[in-house]
Amino acid sequence: MAETGAAGPPASVRVGLVGYGLGGSSFHAPFIDATPELDLVAVVTTDPGRRALVLQRHPLAEVVGSVEELLARADLDLVVVTTPNATHVPLAMAVLRSGRHVVVDKPVAPTAEEARAVAWVAAEHGRVCIPFHNRRWDGDFRTVRDLVDRGRLGPLQRAEIRWERWRPQTVAAPGRAWKDDPAPGAAGGVHFDLGPHLVDQALLLLGRPATVYAELGTRRAGARAVDDAFLGLTFPGGAVAHLTMSLTVGGPLPRFHVVGRDTTYVGVTTMDPQEAALAEGRLPGGPGWGSVDDSEWGALQAGNETVAVPTLPGDYGAFYRGVARTVLAGDSPPVTIGEAVTVLEVLDAARRSAEDGTVVRLPERPMARWNA
Repeated sequence: MAETGAAGPPASVRVGLVGYGLGGSSFHAPFIDATPELDLVAVVTTDPGRRALVLQRHPLAEVVGSVEELLARADLDLVVVTTPNATHVPLAMAVLRSGRHVVVDKPVAPTAEEARAVAWVAAEHGRVCIPFHNRRWDGDFRTVRDLVDRGRLGPLQRAEIRWERWRPQTVAAPGRAWKDDPAPGAAGGVHFDLGPHLVDQALLLLGRPATVYAELGTRRAGARAVDDAFLGLTFPGGAVAHLTMSLTVGGPLPRFHVVGRDTTYVGVTTMDPQEAALAEGRLPGGPGWGSVDDSEWGALQAGNETVAVPTLPGDYGAFYRGVARTVLAGDSPPVTIGEAVTVLEVLDAARRSAEDGTVVRLPERPMARWNA
């Protein structure tokens, strides 16, 4: 591993990737490759088909069979963990204790307490743990955040954010049955799959919540984990956020419905196009990357007045450009472990609320940026 002491930072960041399923192959490796300052040098996978894909797509990367083999390498600065949720904490801690920085897919941990433990190990070893909350760079959310930052809505009163899918079949894709594991510590269910993104977006718009109310349901025949969830958050200034994540909705509502004092932003039901583009084999950063047709723009509405709002292009690559700056220049991470801890405090409170049928009050503390 290149040291970042008196000799200065490395000229580029040498990256190891743990896992080459959907996350590793679509959401991580292509953006690592698209970032000039990052070099993918090794990938951990034991699946023969995935091994062949790595060798085809990333000919300069070596395929290794275990995390232990990966961490034994000397040419490694950063490790990306994109594995089943229950493995995130032990793998992240192993990486940090080996002296490398780590990117961890969401959720960083099943609980806020475990995420705090990861943060302390990172601090102890002088390294950073960067949560992968890439949906901050969805085009529709970038648009909402831009409108809020420019004061186009006025003070926010209510943010409704939805991620509603139609997945009536409960048979999981090969290797993804862990997503339907209801066991404590597995971090299965839609609230751990989609929930971290929606909570993160709400917190970026409105800050730290004061209270959390949740309804967590298992609706589909044969499903074991939560597949339909609603979270209601209140904030000290009086604003509220209503977050819906579901696999049971055949007719979704707009993904964003953000009410301000002066006007309301109404989004569309379609998702950011980057995921579909990656599934088609397109490379990040090409012409028109992340752009949407004007037929899929949202609008500002105030009574009978409606003004179309161009959707900003989605840009998942911004995450890894930020990671490179963090490792090479010491910049603040694009997402901090402290922010992920707050997201998990909300999800912890959601579980308690759903179990007890109560509104849970969060302890008051600042929205810390642990690695700033």
